[in-house]
Amino acid sequence: MPTIREYPIPSVASKPFALFRSDHLLKQHPTYKAAKAGDEQAAFVLIKELALEFLYSLRLHIPVNAIFVAPFAREASGDNAIPQVLATFCQSIFKGEADQDIVQITRVFHTGADPMERLAMRPEFEGMVIANRPYVLVDDVTSMGGTLAELANYIQGQGGTITAIIVLVNAGRLDNFTADKKIIKLLEQRYSNDITQIFHIRPAALTANEAQYLIGFKTADEIRNRLAKAKKEIYLRLRSKGIGITEDDE
Repeated sequence: MPTIREYPIPSVASKPFALFRSDHLLKQHPTYKAAKAGDEQAAFVLIKELALEFLYSLRLHIPVNAIFVAPFAREASGDNAIPQVLATFCQSIFKGEADQDIVQITRVFHTGADPMERLAMRPEFEGMVIANRPYVLVDDVTSMGGTLAELANYIQGQGGTITAIIVLVNAGRLDNFTADKKIIKLLEQRYSNDITQIFHIRPAALTANEAQYLIGFKTADEIRNRLAKAKKEIYLRLRSKGIGITEDDE
C-alpha cells in the first residue's frame, strides 16, 4: 500500500520562488531537449543562461546551511538533468549542500498527464534525511505541485524541515502551494475520509491546485469513476510510447 501523504508543505515554503509562470521560454532554449534527455552539460548551459541572475536575487531569502534536494530517480541515466544541476547551482550560490541521498523509487511518468493521472501516479522516495536541517526543494517545472509535496512529506516524516522551494517554472493555475483552508474544510465535509482512502493523501496535505481540482467533483463515486478512467488512460498513453506498465502499476 502507498504511504500516506500527511504533512502539508509548510507555510514558510508555500509560495515557490519561480523564474517563469510558463515553460515557453524554457522549452525555447537551444539546450533544453538535450538537458531533458539527461545531458548535464546542456542543463548547466541552460541554467547559467536563463536562471543565474534569478538565483543570485534569492540570496537574502534562502537560509544558510540549507540542503538542496531535487526529485530524481535512482536510475537517472537518460532522465531530466535539469533538477539535479539546478541543485548544484544552488549549493554553490547559497553556500549549502546538494543532497545525494534521497531518490525517487517509483516511476510516475507525469509528462503529458492530466490532474487525475498525476494524483493516481504518486512518486515515493527513500534515502537518508538529516533531522532538523533546513531543506530547500528544487525542480525545473511544477504544475499541480504533487511531486514536490510528496518529497516534502518524505523529508518532514524523517525529521527534516522544508524552508523554501525554488523552481524554474511554476505552471500551476494557483501559484501558491498551500490550499485554502475553506476548500480543505469543504472537502473534509463533503467526502469525510474518502480522499484519504482513494488517494492516500490527507486533505490537509493536498496542494492548492490538487484541492482546487478535487473540489470540482460532487461525489466520491464521481472521483472514483474519473480515477478508474485515468488509470486506463495512463496505461494506453505509456503503451503508445513503448513503456512497459500494467494497469495495476499505479
